[in-house]
This record gives sequence, structure tokens and C-alpha cells, in this order.
Amino acid sequence: MWLYSVYGLRLESDRPVPGLASFPRGGGAETPDVQLWLDSSPEWLNEATRSESRIRHISNYQDEHGEPALKAWELAGGVYFLLRYIDGTEFVVNRPGTRIWATWPETLTLEDTATYLLGPILGFVLLLRGTICLHASAIAVGDRAIALLGPAGAGKSTTAAMFARLGNSILSEDVVPLTDQGNRFLIQPGYPLIRLWPRSVHALCGAEDALPLLTPNWDKRYLNLGEGKHQFQQQPLPLTAVYILGERRADASAPYIEAVSTGKGLITLVANSYVTYMKDKFMREQEFEVLGRVAASVALRTVIPNADISYLPKLCEAILGDFHALTASIPT
Repeated sequence: MWLYSVYGLRLESDRPVPGLASFPRGGGAETPDVQLWLDSSPEWLNEATRSESRIRHISNYQDEHGEPALKAWELAGGVYFLLRYIDGTEFVVNRPGTRIWATWPETLTLEDTATYLLGPILGFVLLLRGTICLHASAIAVGDRAIALLGPAGAGKSTTAAMFARLGNSILSEDVVPLTDQGNRFLIQPGYPLIRLWPRSVHALCGAEDALPLLTPNWDKRYLNLGEGKHQFQQQPLPLTAVYILGERRADASAPYIEAVSTGKGLITLVANSYVTYMKDKFMREQEFEVLGRVAASVALRTVIPNADISYLPKLCEAILGDFHALTASIPT
């Protein structure tokens, strides 16, 4: 069995998980938070069980044949969840968020499955365990953390990769878990990769194929935070500011930064929470309460990037300059 630490969870797997670095067990018998079985279904899962399921979610996105990107069911009266992606990859998760089973078609690979596991599946597990996550990237600045928010395509991962190239450690990419400590929120480390589309790789490295592929079946690539000057922040840090990436502008004034009101910031945080499609009424109430306290306790800023991607280093410099000015009077 392999043991990992990811998003603040101790994950035990029966096979190595691509993208995660395992660590040795201590002298005692450690109890994992989550157990994972890869290429395996629970013994009780059969057609009869599936026929007695209840639909929890159907994705709005469909392919040319009308098949949704994701279907999710509740099994055994809600004791388990079954999530099936359009490519045939399936996950079964128990309600406490302590057990995961994963299977995939022969045409796919373990690396393909890991892209789901390290994103929406563990995001859902964290939600079941009561942890609210943001769909964001998180960067370490000294002994504090900032989060980069924005809609799909806003450049969260690309900006995080530039921060890494400029010498900042990266806490997490895509999933940013918030550990509630009452008077502050800690961001838990994710895993030491940043996933990037070819266009971003070209902008950062000069060629679309300059970084390795995530999987043989996908054109997305990854920056390894354990290589060269790129660093992975392995300890949690307090969230101190949230920078919301706005619409790019092709004018000389960009990039620039503006303050955001608490009310508008809360709306943005809720809109950028993770796996919203799997939340029930209780989860949404919990999310609103937690993110309300986040909005009231951290600095909220809007960042307007320049449409020219060559301005990316200046964007990072602007964020860092603004952050240092914000925190100059805050005790460490």
C-alpha cells in the first residue's frame, strides 16, 4: 500500500498514484483518512444496485451524441455515490468520504484516471468531510498564502506557473481546500504539479511541447514543482488575500488592481467554490457561512490582466507589490 498526503488528507492507495509523492509510514500503524482502490469496484456493486440508484446530478455539457460529461447517482439510499464520466471512468465514494473505488476502460490509463481523482473526486471527498474548497490556485508569499480566482480560461494555472518560475512556492492548483480555524483559514497543500494547456506552455517555455504530457490521451501538460527552481509548499499557510482575475484588457494601463467590497467578494467566492453540482441544501448553507467569514477576514482584490501574455511577469509583480503593501502593517 502507498501512503500520500494531499489536500490535508492522508490517502492510502493499493497502487501508486501518478502525480503524488509517497512517504514512508512511521513506526506505528497509522490510520489513513481515505482509502483508495484503483482498477477495482466494491464487491456489492452490480446491476441490481445500479437499477435501485437515484440520480444526483447530470452535467449540462453533452457530446454530439447527447451524452452528458458526468452522471452521478446515490446508491443504497445515499450511503454511497457513483460518478461516471463520459469516457467510461467510474468512481464509487462512500458518504463519510473515507473510501474510493476507481475503474476505467481498457482504452484509458491510470494517468487519465488520476486527473479526475486529484481534481473533482478528491474535491467531492473534501466536501463530504466538511471542507469547503475554492476552484483556484494558491501561492505562498513568505509565511502567508494568496489565492487566484477566476472563471475557466482566466489564467489561474498559467499565472501560478509564472509565480513558480519567479521563485514563489506553490501550495495548490485547481483545488484549494480551506481548513477552518475559526479566526483564520489555512490552505492545505495539494500535489506538486501545475497542469497547463499547450498555449500556456508556449508562453512560459517558448514551445508547446516543452513540458511532459499529463497522459498519452490528452494534450494538457504539467510543470513539475519538484524540479529545478520550481518549489512546492508542503506545509499549510494562512489565506491572507484573494485576487480575482478579471477580463483581460489590451491597453497600457493593464495589469492593474482594484479593491473589492465584502459583498461582491462573497458572491465571487461562492461562484468559484468547488464541485458545486454535488452540493445539497445543507452543504450550500455551510458553504455560504464559511465563505462569508472568509470574505470578511481576508483582503479581496480584482486584478485586470493585460491581454498580451508577455505581460504575465508584470502581472505577478503587481500582485506581489499590492500584497506586500496590504500586509505591511499586519503582524506575522
